[in-house]
Amino acid sequence: MVVAAPPDVVADVVVRQLAEHPDAVVTDVASVKSVVLQAITEAGADLGRYVGSHPMAGRERSGAVAARADLFEGRAYVVVPSKDSTRSAVELVRRLAVDIGCQVTTMSAREHDDAVAAVSHVPQVMASLTAGRLRSLSEHSVALSGQGIRDVTRIAASDPQLWTQILAGNAGAVRSVLREVYDELGETLAALEALGDDDLIRSEAAPGARKVLASLIADGNAGQARIPGKHGSAPTPYATVVVVVPDEPGALGRLFQHMGEAGINLEDLHLEHALGHPVGLAEISVLPAAAEPLREQLTTRGWRVH
Repeated sequence: MVVAAPPDVVADVVVRQLAEHPDAVVTDVASVKSVVLQAITEAGADLGRYVGSHPMAGRERSGAVAARADLFEGRAYVVVPSKDSTRSAVELVRRLAVDIGCQVTTMSAREHDDAVAAVSHVPQVMASLTAGRLRSLSEHSVALSGQGIRDVTRIAASDPQLWTQILAGNAGAVRSVLREVYDELGETLAALEALGDDDLIRSEAAPGARKVLASLIADGNAGQARIPGKHGSAPTPYATVVVVVPDEPGALGRLFQHMGEAGINLEDLHLEHALGHPVGLAEISVLPAAAEPLREQLTTRGWRVH
């Protein structure tokens, strides 16, 4: 039995289901685990038949109308047994995750909460803070938004009520990560204040401050490079080919067809809409060796390639 309920009530629902279905294995898919396990333990429920879990496949939209049949395919699924979970119960939940197309990882509740604080919960906070800066901008300023701000703020459209519960349920782990972010933001702000308003053209000005800024970006490079690649494989560096695509039915289909006919595999795709023009910019990621052949093939077929 799978319990999908908001974090503030999920433990009560799990306890009730364990009591009402004495032969069932019960798992929940809440995005916080320690507080849920603690509440279930304090309620005296049968922990042998309870196995926590968390599919890392949520969306920024909620409700049945936002459901997708392929939501779990190729996604990580964390199985979070307690010390009392039976081996058969853990295996049943693991098989469920495999059957819906997920890659399974097993963690303790604390390991899970520490991990998702860094890879999910703090990113939500940062996205919301960044998007919040847009509220007071003029329409002309917001109109300059490109793919960078869209990428960073996509999850800022999430449900405020749900995320309040998630952040409250994992407050300790999120607080620890945000303290580190707070310290680094303080160093960045101090560096910018040291540079002043006219130091761009004076290369000798505040070299220590410039080092702080360079380290900030370099550390981000190093962290981003650790994010797994396609299908959970090791990170792979790709080359990007930017193609101008008319904003009309079938245009992307033709582009993909021409790539296929050229024997070049699409590794990743970002689509950005050009400001004031009825076209999009398709940023096509391919293996480095395929970049130049792709540019030649698409140019020959009449595509505008940047």
